[in-house]
Amino acid sequence: MTELKMNKMKIAISGASGRMGHTLVEAILGDAETALVGALCIADDPSIGTDAASFLGRPSGVLIDSDLNKSLEKADYLIDFTRPEGTLKHLDYCAAHGIKMIIGTTGFDEEGKAAIVAAAKKTAIVFASNMSVGVNVTLKLLEMAARNLSAEYDIEIIESHHSHKVDAPSGTSLMMGETVANALGQNLSDVAVYAREGIIGERKKSSIGFSAIRGGDIVGDHTVLFAGIGERVEITHKSSSRSTYAQGSLRAARFLHDKKNGLYDMQDVLGLR
Repeated sequence: MTELKMNKMKIAISGASGRMGHTLVEAILGDAETALVGALCIADDPSIGTDAASFLGRPSGVLIDSDLNKSLEKADYLIDFTRPEGTLKHLDYCAAHGIKMIIGTTGFDEEGKAAIVAAAKKTAIVFASNMSVGVNVTLKLLEMAARNLSAEYDIEIIESHHSHKVDAPSGTSLMMGETVANALGQNLSDVAVYAREGIIGERKKSSIGFSAIRGGDIVGDHTVLFAGIGERVEITHKSSSRSTYAQGSLRAARFLHDKKNGLYDMQDVLGLR
């Protein structure tokens, strides 16, 4: 029996009352190698003081709290799928206390990303805009496609998410755009087109276009379209459940088991470098 199996991974989650929080709670409680030891929410959340697994109709013994000291005192890992301002607050605490982080939050500005890089000198972090194993395999396929189709094809990225998503384009769309741009030797910031309206003129051959759809309960659909003369190549990933993100997060936690510090992403976790 390995050390990992003998000693369960002690995991806390943030945003415990949200859709992703519920999915993470269920995944952790259903995994023989992990233990839920903390659940965070903002101070005015109505779930404060309730059991983190009450939505499952069974107790976890972990109460949702807004106090970092209480929620993280037993934790070796924090899984965070919240918003940048909350994640950065948690980041400071985890870096100071050696708690490893799995960050799936999107929408960071450059300053926020730099803070994550700095914190990774003190603790181990997996930071990825999408924790899905399938999405990260898709990124590898996009790299291959971009290198072979090159400049002869126009590239568009189309994504769809539920009506509650607050950022656009999605973090996954941006990851896909960066993957394609890097494969073509470009900087995404130089070639990305995020909006089109009115008389915009002909499409620039080097551009990478983004389109965002928001509606209903769509978990997350992403298509990268390579449009050439006489043919189109479409690479699509569709999520039907948030459980794929939760399982990817637990896989990331296992990857960090023997890491003291450093910044990693899901390509590292899956050995796709």
